[in-house]
Amino acid sequence: MTVQESATTELVPFGRTGMRISRVGFGAWAAGGDGWRYTWGRQSDADSIATIHRAVEAGVNWIDTAPAYGVGHSEEVVGRAVAALPEADRPYVFTKCGLVWEEGDRSGPPRKLMRPDSVRREVEGSLRRLGVEAIDLLQVHWPGDGQLLDFGAGPEDPQAPATPVAEYWATMAALRQEGKVRFIGLSNHDVAQLEEAEAVAHVDVLQPPFSAIHRGAAPEIAWCAAHGTGVIVWSPMQSGLLTGGFSAERMATLAADDWRRGHPDFTDHLPANLALAEALRPVAARHGVSVAAVAVAWTLAWPGVTGAIVGARTPGQVDGWIGAGSLTLTDGDLDEIAAAITRTGAGEGPARPPRA
Repeated sequence: MTVQESATTELVPFGRTGMRISRVGFGAWAAGGDGWRYTWGRQSDADSIATIHRAVEAGVNWIDTAPAYGVGHSEEVVGRAVAALPEADRPYVFTKCGLVWEEGDRSGPPRKLMRPDSVRREVEGSLRRLGVEAIDLLQVHWPGDGQLLDFGAGPEDPQAPATPVAEYWATMAALRQEGKVRFIGLSNHDVAQLEEAEAVAHVDVLQPPFSAIHRGAAPEIAWCAAHGTGVIVWSPMQSGLLTGGFSAERMATLAADDWRRGHPDFTDHLPANLALAEALRPVAARHGVSVAAVAVAWTLAWPGVTGAIVGARTPGQVDGWIGAGSLTLTDGDLDEIAAAITRTGAGEGPARPPRA
């Protein structure tokens, strides 16, 4: 695969993989459409494809998707979008494994499942939907095994045998060795789990949740910086809260099946989170960029972070954050944002990247 550099988005080394990636990547969660547990609401496939093409045109050279997004639909849309591009312009495609839906029940929560036979079935399905011979990066979506992914719900069967990290990481390493995937990574894993995996095979990439609201993955990011592991953070705009365009009025208009309606970030903690977003506005004005770009650039200011996954549902939304890849926040900006985090009480974790 060859990818073109762009004046819009700098390409940087991605851990030890040998890949060079843009500092912002396209997140294809919303492309999964509606009718499943964690939908963002109805989404036109044509809009998703046009949005992916706009991101690539602007210099984005990687897309992050997963079988879980729309129960395979996002991967199908990404596959169609990539296939329509000239070979030289095709971005890297990163996907995941380890979340499995009950047959015929798209509305229920998926189950975390990292047993070797299940992982291999998922990989074959992803290869088919994406229309590729090898997956550029395969990531374990969530740690754990046998549990339902329901943000607080415990395992349906507490006695169900779990697949240990070392065991499922050995399966991932075998897939890399066989050439079905080029590189392997972990998503949502902590430092202890990273250490356990690293003892089996090198962790090429980590994908943690990280934003100016939820900052708890700072220790994992520091671990990656020390071990040559690339980092791509997810939800740097905290699912829309840090775009500068979200409001209590916007919350009231979300689709009935939009997962955000029941999440504490959008209910109990909404006032503090919106106050933090508002505090980013003067920083954005000084740099002549959007609030969304500042929110993304804040995550990129952390040592060890290679890139940030940013979603969009229309081509115009891409234009709102694409500048984050080339935006460098000053020490003064970072101090101002840290003060706002402390003042508003938004989220948790360290309020500022370490000083150089």
